Amino acid sequence: MKLFVGLGNPGPKYAGNRHNIGFMAVDRIAADHGFAPWRARFQGEATEGRLGAEKVILLKPGTFMNLSGQSVGEAMRFYKLTPEDVTVFHDELDLVPGKCRLKTGGGHAGHNGLRSLHQHIGDSYGRVRLGIGHPGHKDKVASYVLHDFAKADQDWLDDLLRGISDGAPDLAAGDGGKFQNAVALRVAPPRSGGGEKTTAKADAAPKSDPAPEPEADTRSALQRLVDRFR
Repeated sequence: MKLFVGLGNPGPKYAGNRHNIGFMAVDRIAADHGFAPWRARFQGEATEGRLGAEKVILLKPGTFMNLSGQSVGEAMRFYKLTPEDVTVFHDELDLVPGKCRLKTGGGHAGHNGLRSLHQHIGDSYGRVRLGIGHPGHKDKVASYVLHDFAKADQDWLDDLLRGISDGAPDLAAGDGGKFQNAVALRVAPPRSGGGEKTTAKADAAPKSDPAPEPEADTRSALQRLVDRFR
């Protein structure tokens, strides 16, 4: 069994915030893979389902971001899970918008949700770091993460969430490479070269008839001279 945790703040006021991209990720997984309805559990909301051959619990802590570890710790104790069974989806200031990176262990880099998790379950859990970009100055970070994504962000955000959902079974199976490939196929799909299009245009262009070749002059030198003075 695996526990996938999305980090965010509860309530409609925060639903579209950059800080809530973790909630958005597990919501998309639940919707696309036929999970049971969300219900109140573990100081938050949880649902159960399957991703491939793996049974997975999705959890959205309802404790607000800086107390996320309380909710996650309660769920882990209930299911007798270890930190290695846990994967956390969270916003990442140090990645450009739309980037997705996997990480296991390490520091919390000042992220309040991760800081709380470190305090309650240690640091050896898995992480899906979801890039939201940086506002440019540390004094603007709080306002930036607690504001909604801009309209201009909606296309890449939707692609990223679709890719996460596509790759979720691979992530549950422990294949991080396949998971990231699934995300990349949504966020940066391969583009076909322009050679075929160019060729097609060339083939479709109307062809002009070749210019007729001049006929060979079979006159004798004397006849040509006579013809000049006619």
